[in-house]
Amino acid sequence: MKLASLKDGSRDGQLVVVSRDLTRYTDASFLVPTLQAALDDWLRLAPHLSAMAESIEAGAVPTSRFHEHDAHSPLPRAYQWADGSAYVNHVELVRKARGANMPESFWSDPLMYQGGSDSFLGPRDAIAMADEGWGIDFEGEIAVVVDDVPMGASLEQASAAIRLVMLVNDVSLRGLIPAELEKGFGFFQSKPSSAFSPVAVTPDELGDAWDGGRLHLPLLVELNGKPFGRANAGVDMTFDFPRLIAHAAKTRPLAAGAIIGSGTVSNKLDGGPGRPVSEGGAGYSCIAEQRMVETIETGAARTPFLRFGDTVRIEMKDKTGHSIFGAIEQTVRPTGG
Repeated sequence: MKLASLKDGSRDGQLVVVSRDLTRYTDASFLVPTLQAALDDWLRLAPHLSAMAESIEAGAVPTSRFHEHDAHSPLPRAYQWADGSAYVNHVELVRKARGANMPESFWSDPLMYQGGSDSFLGPRDAIAMADEGWGIDFEGEIAVVVDDVPMGASLEQASAAIRLVMLVNDVSLRGLIPAELEKGFGFFQSKPSSAFSPVAVTPDELGDAWDGGRLHLPLLVELNGKPFGRANAGVDMTFDFPRLIAHAAKTRPLAAGAIIGSGTVSNKLDGGPGRPVSEGGAGYSCIAEQRMVETIETGAARTPFLRFGDTVRIEMKDKTGHSIFGAIEQTVRPTGG
């Protein structure tokens, strides 16, 4: 099934069940008001929500037109947002971009940071920033939403806890990262609010593209209407989602509704960095990675970070060409503009 939270003036939105083709929805708030409330009692409520989803497809319940612009991120705020770096190729390239070596342990022990989860952006909300000079970048990712995960969870427990899958735009301020990391306390100002896809889907909606830990489909990224990235999310993912979840739960339990991100989707090419889409490659899911490849090849980065007025679109389509999650489409605006 596919679930969304419509903007209704409240903090957490109105829970709705959305049709598979993303054209219609039916109200679920009479059963459970918000997605977080549904996750808190998932085993009892999920069968009822699933029955509503089937009723939409059968034309057996009243529906309204679903407009992605009316959707908030499925969880407008969450108890936990922990983002990994499962595509170690991306980590290696971006660390090179700021002159940092990558320890060998990064290939065997996942990286993860705790992001701000109290104010996610809607999938069509503007990215409002005060200064273009902060190095505004997008990062196209996959995320899962979990049920309660015990501390010290096994990989099997972690896998069984996955309830929903979403897309992410993990906004990053590249110009602020180096100085912030030098303090030794990790990201904060350099990681503003992220945005998630209009709908979250249960893994069964993904068919054979979902293997229990990886989503084997291209992540489609456009910048100002032109293809920027087509990296396959199931390729070059060093750590799958059960591994990331177990890593997050090593020393603490995770509460229902916690979101675990994959990190920027990144593919290699013949053992080296990929090529831009314009040159027949899979492209990139963030600007920083393209800039690093440009630096490797020519000695200097050419592609600028996002400027006011630029628009990024992140989407994933099934094998028949239909959008699965809806699209994240965001324009960069000056604060107050």
